[in-house]
Amino acid sequence: MFEILSQLNYEPFVLSFKLATLTSIILFIVTLPLAWILSQSTSKTKPFFEALSALPLVLPPSVLGFYLLIAFSYDSPIGAFFEETFGIKLLFSFSGLVIASCFYSLPFMLQPLQSGFESINKNMLEASYIAGKSKLQTIFKVALPNMKPALITALIVTFAHTVGEFGVVLMVGGSIPSETKVASVAVYEMVELMDYKSAHIYSALMLLMSFLVLLSIYIFNAKHNRKFGLSR
Repeated sequence: MFEILSQLNYEPFVLSFKLATLTSIILFIVTLPLAWILSQSTSKTKPFFEALSALPLVLPPSVLGFYLLIAFSYDSPIGAFFEETFGIKLLFSFSGLVIASCFYSLPFMLQPLQSGFESINKNMLEASYIAGKSKLQTIFKVALPNMKPALITALIVTFAHTVGEFGVVLMVGGSIPSETKVASVAVYEMVELMDYKSAHIYSALMLLMSFLVLLSIYIFNAKHNRKFGLSR
């Protein structure tokens, strides 16, 4: 067992963690203002934008991956723009994986943040405005400190979900060692090669990580509820 562990190539895990970290940071920056706007909006168009942002939850990864594959190709305006302007090829590159992961994991960051903002007492926000704080100050000094469970859930679940991606990353990134071959793709290839021992170990590590992620969220939320005397 230990001999197999020592012989395994852990580079796909490192690549997965790098991808998940970058995706989580980018999505937090992008979705924080969007979550705030949606939480405060009473517009009739709000359900449309909520449904649009939640599409990755119900779309098969192969469908989303196919459309991203088309959008990122050099023949498309998006792919051509990135390659001609920045010299970045979106298909079969780590940069393309990051952008694809941001699309696929967007609702896992956006929805917890939006729910967190919506759970905050409106009187608390009004008091902040009356005290002379701007919307930006209210978000960072009032809203975020009072929605820690939602914030932690958004960050951890987005990270874990990105690590576990398969369909989208395989279609957009392929399986290029040290570039796009993440852990989930590595497991798939091991099964294809009938290397079940390595596949078992890779899968067990991912299973353990997923369980620990969920356990940490439930423990944190339980402690937070007990601290503030909250109950479900």
